Amino acid sequence: MANATAVTIAGLVDKPTDYDTDDLAALAGQIPDVSALAPDREGIAVSLSAVLDSAGVSDRARFITINAEAGYSASVPLEAVRDQAILIYKLGDAPLPRDKGGPVRFLIPDVAACQTDEVDECANVKYVESIVLSAEPGTDTRPGTIKQHIELHLGAKP
Repeated sequence: MANATAVTIAGLVDKPTDYDTDDLAALAGQIPDVSALAPDREGIAVSLSAVLDSAGVSDRARFITINAEAGYSASVPLEAVRDQAILIYKLGDAPLPRDKGGPVRFLIPDVAACQTDEVDECANVKYVESIVLSAEPGTDTRPGTIKQHIELHLGAKP
């Protein structure tokens, strides 16, 4: 039986693709212990750059939009995160569980390394469903106020 889709890569790519955990595990750029990059996280990840290389990013792509459950999305400049972000997709021998942000968690271990104000902690996205590459910014539902940010992290909003 095939694994369920973990994440879809779409938009300005040569090969729009649905990746399951086995597909992600087969890519180059594996990070076998996420805690080496982010001490407060655990799991197995693949670099975003390896996933994008597999999908073949168009030269026109300038933004990446990470879409999650319940309509949450973050749209950030592609070049700021391409070599910084990882996709956590496994914990041990199993897919990343929901209580850890699964099936896929988009994580930038060091947001400051992105060197842009457009990338903040809220660009780290749990419950990722798709990643879309585009020439212009995509939908971005990250909190715009301190109150919204607090509500999001206290679980007041999905």
